[in-house]
Amino acid sequence: MLAKAIFAAGCFWGVQAVFDNVPGVIATRVGYIGGVIQNPTYRQVCTGITGHAEAVEITYNPNMVSYSQLLDVFFASHNPTTPNRQGGDVGTQYRSAVFYLNDEQKQTAALKIEEENLSGRWKNPVVTELLPAKSFYQAEDYHQNYLKKQEKGAWMPRGK
Repeated sequence: MLAKAIFAAGCFWGVQAVFDNVPGVIATRVGYIGGVIQNPTYRQVCTGITGHAEAVEITYNPNMVSYSQLLDVFFASHNPTTPNRQGGDVGTQYRSAVFYLNDEQKQTAALKIEEENLSGRWKNPVVTELLPAKSFYQAEDYHQNYLKKQEKGAWMPRGK
């Protein structure tokens, strides 16, 4: 049986690309979660007033990759000590967050956050939020697999 995980770690394009390369990940989709309005648009989320984070919903085969291993990828792929920021992307929509879907995920993620804090790997404390997953709103089609589309030249104007 397949399982799902939802992570936010900055711009969802890069996060999606990271998880698309993990063996056992069956599918990913980018979207918005953790905010106060239904069906937000990218423009609304970018204002920072909706409270949503750019996130990736991951469908995976737990017989091939565990939730704990996905958390390892999550923490290795971004700086979880910078509040509301990843690189040049600044705003609440770029915060580090784990949106858990059940108590087991909540416990596993809480332990992983504690482990990261105790690892000595980070100069500052981990600020990753641990929140219950509520409504996940899929982002607009042009955001889905955005970086893969760029690699294939999908951004190139016709005739060039």
